[in-house]
Amino acid sequence: MHGSLAADRLGTFKARVLQAGGWIVAGFVLGQALRFAGNLVMTRLLVPEMFGVMALATMVMYGLALFSDLGLRQAIVQSRRGREAAFLNTAWALQIARGFAVWGGALVLSMILIFAKDMGIDGESAYADPSLPYVVAVLSLSAVIGGFESTRLAEASRNLSLARVTQLELASQLAGLACMIGWACVHRSIWALVAGGLCAAAVRACLSHAWLPGAANRWQWERAACAEILGFGKWILAASVLGFLVNSADRLILGALVSTGVLGVYAIAYLLFSSVEQVLVKIVADVSYPALSELARERPERLRAAYYRFHLAVGLPACAAAGALMVSGEPLVALLYDARYAQAGWMLEILALGLVSVAFRVATQCFMVLGAPRLMSQVCAVRLVALCLLTPLGFQFFGLGGALWAIVLSHFSWLPAAIAFTVQRGLFDVRKELLLPAALAAGAAAGGVLNHVL
Repeated sequence: MHGSLAADRLGTFKARVLQAGGWIVAGFVLGQALRFAGNLVMTRLLVPEMFGVMALATMVMYGLALFSDLGLRQAIVQSRRGREAAFLNTAWALQIARGFAVWGGALVLSMILIFAKDMGIDGESAYADPSLPYVVAVLSLSAVIGGFESTRLAEASRNLSLARVTQLELASQLAGLACMIGWACVHRSIWALVAGGLCAAAVRACLSHAWLPGAANRWQWERAACAEILGFGKWILAASVLGFLVNSADRLILGALVSTGVLGVYAIAYLLFSSVEQVLVKIVADVSYPALSELARERPERLRAAYYRFHLAVGLPACAAAGALMVSGEPLVALLYDARYAQAGWMLEILALGLVSVAFRVATQCFMVLGAPRLMSQVCAVRLVALCLLTPLGFQFFGLGGALWAIVLSHFSWLPAAIAFTVQRGLFDVRKELLLPAALAAGAAAGGVLNHVL
């Protein structure tokens, strides 16, 4: 009887994981279709310089968000109290306060950017663009809006109930895209991009309360819940700060080295690169982390087998995509964009190699699952040091191409630590790891065929 019950629970767990993964992939495909359609329309309505400014403004907001990351979602997913109303409401109160703090920080940075030239910043760099401070100031309202999102989003992630979450994200993305294109048709300015972002944030926040199941949030403060969240979140904060610097330092550093036009072209190459990276990272964060956390709590003997299912499910397509884009980046960009963005093709072919490192993101989730979140901060610090040292040197000696190769090399700087952790915890299997280079070669062959077709 006990064995039958355990088998039923395992079957239900596998079904939830597969269903969650299916919704993540389906949502990503539809989301990227909307994103690409909008990007193709907007690149024909706006000039590259506007995308360069928006890339910097987005990075500023992304950075402020991560510099104040309390790990609220992760705490709700991981905690045994993650279903209690007092815990959820305390997390919601912290989330609202954080939104206003991010908004205030953005306004301060906007004032600083107004006096950028007086502070010695090169007048030709992207940071000296006169519209940047005002774009940051208005875009920062999205942080206040996002602060009021319901904790039902995190509850859905904990329960691997991602169907409605995916639908919500697609609906908010579609609303933002419609607003952006509509604005640009009336007035071709960077404010079309800003308006689209604010509209998407507002729709997402409203739907999180109206569309998702669960108890309504209300203002409540419990000291024990706050202490637990902040105690767990201090390691998430450290990893998030370093994670932002790692994930955004390429554009932040290049913004000081190149013009807004070049940065805008790079932003297009990065968009294509990240379109593959993001779906895989989303599976890692939204599916593998809750699933592995549940196994670590309830059935730790199954953790190794589950780890490799996720590791290969992410790693094989990542390596295959890397091989394909390394070969076919230039013709792909030529097909999608006009001649102003042609240089994004060779940039994409270099960046694509970095996708190979995505295979080991599941290992970094195991840092938190197995009670070692500090290791997340350490591997981020290793990559950040490599990125900040190698990128300026690469640009100094080999120009923009050298800087891009330095960015790619930084992706691999933390892999020894991740592999050592999996070996130490008995998760590593060298035979299964050999499947990754085989997928890279297969992807390159497919890219060669695609290159010939294009």
